[in-house]
Amino acid sequence: MKNTALTHIHEQLGAKMVPFAGFNMPVQYEGVNIEHETVRNGVGVFDVSHMGEFLLSGPNALELIQKVTTNDASVLTVGRAQYSCLPNENGGIVDDLIVYKIKEDQYLLVVNASNIEKDWNWISSKNDMGVDMRNISDEYSLLAIQGPKAVEAMQPLTSVDLSAIKYYHFEVADFAGIEHVIISATGYTGSGGFEIYAKNTEIEQIWNRVFEAGAAFGIKPIGLAARDTLRLEMGFCLYGNDINDSTSPLEAGLGWITKFNKEFVNAEALKKQKEEGVQRKLVGFELTERGIPRHDYEIVDKDGNIIGIVTSGTMSPSLNKGIGLGYVPAGFATPDSEIFIRIRNKDIPAKVVKLPFYKK
Repeated sequence: MKNTALTHIHEQLGAKMVPFAGFNMPVQYEGVNIEHETVRNGVGVFDVSHMGEFLLSGPNALELIQKVTTNDASVLTVGRAQYSCLPNENGGIVDDLIVYKIKEDQYLLVVNASNIEKDWNWISSKNDMGVDMRNISDEYSLLAIQGPKAVEAMQPLTSVDLSAIKYYHFEVADFAGIEHVIISATGYTGSGGFEIYAKNTEIEQIWNRVFEAGAAFGIKPIGLAARDTLRLEMGFCLYGNDINDSTSPLEAGLGWITKFNKEFVNAEALKKQKEEGVQRKLVGFELTERGIPRHDYEIVDKDGNIIGIVTSGTMSPSLNKGIGLGYVPAGFATPDSEIFIRIRNKDIPAKVVKLPFYKK
């Protein structure tokens, strides 16, 4: 089990620690609902240093990224980031990731913790163009400072105007007394804020300064459990649940990051799928009666026939109702379609809804 550079702090704060993707991670501090509300209405901080970071450099770096990702990275300018995914050869997804353009010939790829080795091997296997690849995952830490008060709370810590950093843009600047920190207007919560990339040796100073600056705003540390409820309310996919090696980006509603104006791994097959239409789709649903849908629960039709499976589910703290994501046949994918979630042998009615569940 790996620790992050901040594990000792989480333990001192009394966090409940759990194994996650090979790391010892804080799942909650005060409780999921309190932490969830803190991020929705104020500002909270997640230690997500378990995420992986690869640095790709050289004149062919963009060419390699274009080959292994579905989105069009050629549109990126220095200071911009892009959500994308790595398609495999048989229609599924190796991982989803964020691509940052750091310099003209240098990109940072941020990948899921559980897939670091898998992604590294996959991208390396496609690197026949001499791109310099560095896996810097073990050297860097990542804090997600999320919530509507993040800009105001964190502004005293940096000389850059945080309110001027647009969504999916970033600055490399001073932050909390450390130079050359990546301040990225990204996150997994749908409540605004930043992600801060810095070296392991610098992150404790940053954490302490962040909590000093945020004290007047009610800042709190937030665990992975609330990260999951926050992302699910936004309908954001979680790798291993809603997307995996056998789900296509088009089935998962990720057509918007799948661009056919370039060649990439398995592009022809995905293009054909787009033209012919998909047989199943990932949908969001809300229970219309009391109940909590969970991962792997069966989705059935009105006659009790199994038509799909729940990939993510929870009791939404913001909406106070059961919500979830799951794959259903395309005929059941239109909003207001009636489906049922089988919970302990009881079929609880639900309806398909347009994402996100949570609207500000």
